[in-house]
Amino acid sequence: MTPKRRRLWLLVGSLCVLGAAAALVLTALNDNIVFFYSPTQVAEKHPGPERRFRLGGLVEEGSVKKDGQEVRFTITDLQKTVPVVYRGLLPDLFREGQGVIAEGTLGADGTFAAREVLAKHDENYMPPEVAKALKESGRWNEGSGKK
Repeated sequence: MTPKRRRLWLLVGSLCVLGAAAALVLTALNDNIVFFYSPTQVAEKHPGPERRFRLGGLVEEGSVKKDGQEVRFTITDLQKTVPVVYRGLLPDLFREGQGVIAEGTLGADGTFAAREVLAKHDENYMPPEVAKALKESGRWNEGSGKK
């Protein structure tokens, strides 16, 4: 085998190893990606029951029901709603009519099982994803910071 051909095979082998490493890294990263959906997008896309994602919107007025450590409420983008069940302590700023983002999975019955709930941190802030979803629905008033 000539030195030129040996270098060619070494280059081809190196590219194959690099390609396999890149494929493994991308596969591992794909498992850790958490997408954001509004209730309307959940109704349209129907994410799988094992798919973890973030659900954002407003806590619907009159929907919060507490039973010990379990809290049930509804998240809305003013077009569609998704029922949520969460076990644990809610953030101090969690309340009806405010923006939240919940991370978890969607059950077969359409109830979102949240593992984590994030609430807005002051009177003028709303998570960017929630604000974008409300703007797309035409229900967002930019100047007031409220729906």
